[in-house]
Amino acid sequence: MADKSLRGLMIRAKNKYWAAVSPPRPKMAGFAQDRADADRAQASGPIGRLFFENDAEIVHKWLHYLPIYEKLFAPFVGTPVRFLEIGVSKGGSLRLWRRYFGDAATLFGIDVDPTCAAQNGRYAQVRIGSQDDAAFLGGVVAEMGGLDVVLDDGSHVARHQRASFETLFPKLSEGGLYVLEDLQTAYWPNYEGGLRRPGTAIEFLKAKVDDMHRPYFARGANVPHAMTDIESVQFFDAIAAVAKRKQAPRRHVMSPTPGG
Repeated sequence: MADKSLRGLMIRAKNKYWAAVSPPRPKMAGFAQDRADADRAQASGPIGRLFFENDAEIVHKWLHYLPIYEKLFAPFVGTPVRFLEIGVSKGGSLRLWRRYFGDAATLFGIDVDPTCAAQNGRYAQVRIGSQDDAAFLGGVVAEMGGLDVVLDDGSHVARHQRASFETLFPKLSEGGLYVLEDLQTAYWPNYEGGLRRPGTAIEFLKAKVDDMHRPYFARGANVPHAMTDIESVQFFDAIAAVAKRKQAPRRHVMSPTPGG
């Protein structure tokens, strides 16, 4: 308990420091827009249509996310995808994903808020627990029968994002996808963020880009057992997607073979 209290004090002190050295954060009210006034042409695909047709539980998304979801999730539509969303809230996004992916999908949501248990069984299975609890996450994945896609829309706190990734990415199936959203919080001190602050999701993922390129700067790394299982790291505005596929050692080849 004393260790946790000390860690909490250190985190709060760091947050105060980054708040002092960071530019003033824009007010969220400046980004808000009424659904009736939204430019629906920005999100005219299937997810956008489902979003704007929604008349049930609230789904709260940044408008520019909707076409990004299309790019990332379209290959899984109509398949038995095993999809885990971190963060349940009112359950509206789980309804959106059920309508988008179809009945063959295995959908689970997790949330630390016990009131979210009321959403269990409506559109997906909902389990209550923390996204930084490795044992809890492992149990959920086991119950799902495996894992193909993760969407982290949870606390948005840097250490929680890192903890979830470190536990769940190794459990993803080959060809799986790990998506983190609301990465603007990586620049907000109250979420353990700050421009170029060590440990934010942005900085954490920058290191994954280095990991992908390790064979080119670390001698002895271009061998099968040392190759990464990160296929790609894609950055969008406030969203990042990490694709999983075991990589083979890198080779350059000439065709036709000179003198052959």
